[in-house]
Amino acid sequence: MDDLAIISRVLEEHRAIKGHIKLVGDSISDQEALASLTQARADWIPGQQEILAEKQKKLQRALSFLYEGLKKHFSFEEELLPPLLGELLMRALVLKHMEIIKQISEVKPIVADIKLEGLSRDELLSEESFIQRAINRTCQLVEYHTDEEEVILEMVERALREK
Repeated sequence: MDDLAIISRVLEEHRAIKGHIKLVGDSISDQEALASLTQARADWIPGQQEILAEKQKKLQRALSFLYEGLKKHFSFEEELLPPLLGELLMRALVLKHMEIIKQISEVKPIVADIKLEGLSRDELLSEESFIQRAINRTCQLVEYHTDEEEVILEMVERALREK
């Protein structure tokens, strides 16, 4: 794969926003994974235990897809981008990838371990608020990283085309 094709593929993955996650085993872009997580977050209705239990499961699935999909996406980038970006910039991206994976790894058990049964409405609202903050931080981290990476890749792409 030539340099422009590599950049084009990464940028396409970043721009591809779909309504569903691809089948297991296929790589998903940051944006696809984020769209799934954002939809799961939007479906969350505060304080309703029966609805929250189903949304908790949906959110767990979205986080798992996000985690697995981004690991594959990051692996692709980390394998093919170093010659284009150089050692220091690549190291910075890898550190950001590790931060994102760590954040998701920390959020997954938070969502999975919350027990909703027997909680009062106030307790449900408190748990929901806690989960929302954790998910919002994760979404912001992925969105910010995607934006940063796209700027870098678009600059490299322009330089390659001008070459």
